[in-house]
Amino acid sequence: MAGVPQFGDLRAELAYRDRPAAFGLCEREGRIALVIVDKPGFAPWLDLPGGAIDPGESAAQAVVREFGEETGLRISAGEAFAHADQFFVNTDGEAFNNRATFMSVSWLGEAPALKIEDDHTLVWIDPHEAIERLRHDAHAWAVSAWLRRVVAPGRASR
Repeated sequence: MAGVPQFGDLRAELAYRDRPAAFGLCEREGRIALVIVDKPGFAPWLDLPGGAIDPGESAAQAVVREFGEETGLRISAGEAFAHADQFFVNTDGEAFNNRATFMSVSWLGEAPALKIEDDHTLVWIDPHEAIERLRHDAHAWAVSAWLRRVVAPGRASR
């Protein structure tokens, strides 16, 4: 996609596969939903809920499914507000270029039966703190882009 920012370090010795992905930004009471991912042998990290788009899925369908699997929350997908790519190597050593769609999502309620990823824990964090702590630069950039959309309409013109 032309004009999409690219994040992450490209290691020449790795072949990165494109991976369409969708991530959701859900706000409640001034905080946003994130997941702490805690995999054996790795230090825990913070991500926006979301992940790979399965074949035949839309970005909206993927973010609803992934959000439920990771957080146990039922959400509805809103508009896509940003797109960014992120080179990364997963914990299995696979190299990907996440071709991410970032979407605003609305919280509909708790749905514990949806949660199947036991290594993901839902946390609610101030968005400014999230920008500092998120693992992927593309996620931090997306939170910043979302904040500008939320704050910008209320800013006084100079």
